[in-house]
Amino acid sequence: MNQYPHPLIAREGWPFIGFGLAAALAATVFAGWLWASPLWLFVIFCIQFFRDPPREVPQGAKDVLSPADGRIVAIVPVLDPWRNCDALKVSVFMNVFNVHSNRSPVDGEVIQRWYHPGAFVNAALDKASIENERNALHIRSSTGHDLTCTQVAGLIARRILCYVEAGTPLTRGQRYGFIRFGSRVDLYLPTDSRVKVAIGDKVRATSTVLAELP
Repeated sequence: MNQYPHPLIAREGWPFIGFGLAAALAATVFAGWLWASPLWLFVIFCIQFFRDPPREVPQGAKDVLSPADGRIVAIVPVLDPWRNCDALKVSVFMNVFNVHSNRSPVDGEVIQRWYHPGAFVNAALDKASIENERNALHIRSSTGHDLTCTQVAGLIARRILCYVEAGTPLTRGQRYGFIRFGSRVDLYLPTDSRVKVAIGDKVRATSTVLAELP
């Protein structure tokens, strides 16, 4: 099943690409290719950064899909700081070359949303989960399981975007947010979830199954 109601280039990037393209064209006309080349490189970078490709959506009822592209940097039992309960944390680190569109890991409903301002340390470090700016969603899956999906700003990320609130229904693979530029997403799952990835694995939003709910 393919769910993709969004442009191939994420709308969050249109102002950056439009501004860069206008500046690059003007510099090319009035100053020449040599002076314009950094601006053209900026346009190319923005196009690759804001790409938002369609993905095939696995349909296992208890599958937890990756909410982001990137690399697995943590699989550890912790206390979920948002719901104050024991959980299994699975973290995905996104560098500037990954797709930064964030997508729902399960079918379900948003129960609560929290936002916490914070620092901007390297998102690959585990302390980013408790020190950085972050936005968290408490999601109750269609199978009745509770989990938390947290967007975490990174070293150069300066904007977390989230388009859902408490009461919003979600379908697996549904696009719900975006982070600019470099970041991570933490999933807090039931402790008896069966993890299907390992530290260092590269994952793709929606198409990679991170875990299976109990």
